[in-house]
Amino acid sequence: MADLSRSEFGNFLRSRRAKLNPKSVGLPDGRRRRAPGLRREEVAELAGIGVDWYIRLEQGRAVSPSVTTIDALARALRLSKVEHAHLRALASGTNRRAFTRETVSAALRSLVESLNQPAYIAGRRWDVLAWNKAAADIFGFDRLAEEDRNILICVLLYPGSRQLFGSSWAEEAKRVVARFRATHDLWAGDPAFVALLTRLRDGSPEFAEWWEAHDIRGGVGGIHRLRHPKKGMLRFAHASFQANDDPDLKLIIYTPA
Repeated sequence: MADLSRSEFGNFLRSRRAKLNPKSVGLPDGRRRRAPGLRREEVAELAGIGVDWYIRLEQGRAVSPSVTTIDALARALRLSKVEHAHLRALASGTNRRAFTRETVSAALRSLVESLNQPAYIAGRRWDVLAWNKAAADIFGFDRLAEEDRNILICVLLYPGSRQLFGSSWAEEAKRVVARFRATHDLWAGDPAFVALLTRLRDGSPEFAEWWEAHDIRGGVGGIHRLRHPKKGMLRFAHASFQANDDPDLKLIIYTPA
């Protein structure tokens, strides 16, 4: 495993182990437990691997688990399909160059600006790189400084987001954090991602708790109900698309629902 993802691989195993209880996996409660969740030796037994090998994996030491071992751990820890895929990605992650902010081609920028529906393009760190007038009217990207044009900063730190999402703000914020976690873990330790996490921890009292939960969610669409100060109640279906010319870029489109 690459250095950037090895520690996050261990952290993820530990977080999933802590969420399970013996009864849920068919094990007796036994004696009183000092910590919530399964013991390391119980996970190793369920996965059919040696305890020492599992400990080395959870400690993020220099070992390379096979696909068979990854799949066995996924079954033992009752991982969802999204979590299983994340564990595989962490195990096979390669050393990356330092993150640099992406650029959007003129053709792709022109396409976004031509759309009538709210639309924007985001990069790997969820920086908002291009948007159209309809998106600016809803989310105010054009009123933000360049360093603030980031989905996590907008949702967690921008005061207007709580009013825009209303009673669903906490649910939406947790969803965003869980989706970003899957991206972050592949870039753990990169200065740009470290700087973003530091800013989120300093500015959002809720972020630290949600981040430590280590929840992982996939990039699925859904419905947003927004309370706009001028447009009133809005309801959008949103979906994301990967750019063929640059797979690091994603196009997000909001369609009135």
